Amino acid sequence: MIRIHFTAADFARVRFASRPAPLQELNAAFSKMCRPDDALLFGRWRQRVLRSLPVSVVPLGDLVPADEAPKFIDVFSDSLEEGLETVRASPPDLVRSEIERVYAERPSPAPLWIRDLHRGDAEAWQILGRAQRAAFDTVLRPAWPLVQDLHQTEFTRHALAVAEHGIGAALAELLPGARLDEDVWELEAPFEQDIKLRGRGVLLLPTFHWTGHPLLADLPGHPLAVTYPAGPGVPLPLDGAGRTDDALAGVLGRTRLDILLVLAEEHTTSELARRLRVSNATASAHTAALRGAGLITTVRAGRAVLHQRTALGSLLVRRRGGPDRRGPHPAP
Repeated sequence: MIRIHFTAADFARVRFASRPAPLQELNAAFSKMCRPDDALLFGRWRQRVLRSLPVSVVPLGDLVPADEAPKFIDVFSDSLEEGLETVRASPPDLVRSEIERVYAERPSPAPLWIRDLHRGDAEAWQILGRAQRAAFDTVLRPAWPLVQDLHQTEFTRHALAVAEHGIGAALAELLPGARLDEDVWELEAPFEQDIKLRGRGVLLLPTFHWTGHPLLADLPGHPLAVTYPAGPGVPLPLDGAGRTDDALAGVLGRTRLDILLVLAEEHTTSELARRLRVSNATASAHTAALRGAGLITTVRAGRAVLHQRTALGSLLVRRRGGPDRRGPHPAP
């Protein structure tokens, strides 16, 4: 459980990023690639991306040899160029301490270029910059227009929630399982962490390549950055073809289309709600509508209710103008 302690000043300094952050979205995508979960949906996406990465991206694997990346690459600029410049301008003390922290538990010594980066070598910084740029071009640039559209939708949702119900209700409803207990914001996570803001405020940033717990960037003197999963729960298309779904989404609704995409395999109502970040009641209402149209079937298994796409639903998805997103687009 993550517990974030607010003061009155912190509530006044909650900010939602108005545009996506290229390097932070890249960090989220690489984090997803390094985890074996969601093999059905993300396995083929992961394999295709890994096959397409150029050699110049390899240094990123050296920089992040374990689960946690060094904090100086947690950059939230909404421009790739500005983000790369911000990384390059990281305080030397921070760079050194973070490299030492990341490699503290590693059995083998850091590669030579990492040791050069530790001492501020200009050529090592160029290696890192080339790696980040090449990774963005390969992994994210084809899908970036879709990321921007999804971010704008999420930004609008958050703005409306704040306008209608206030910042407290918006924080409590931001993620499944989140709650605001007076001045403590609680977020579900597989670890225990307490953070006291002390007036720094919070930056909220959705990510569309990560489906796990919220990711925190807690740098001294900066707002606490909370990167939270907000995508449809399926991989974004690498060729930017997500907009071909617009016509079908206009008929079914975006949530019902996403349910059809996920139901290439059986899911319970609660699993659908968790994956699509809606309430159980909302998921149940949408599955009832899809079942009534003959697009999914529903069977009871003990206390659970299992949903799966019908042949008609699969045909509709396949003919919507793009591949079936039970996983990513097939590799050539």
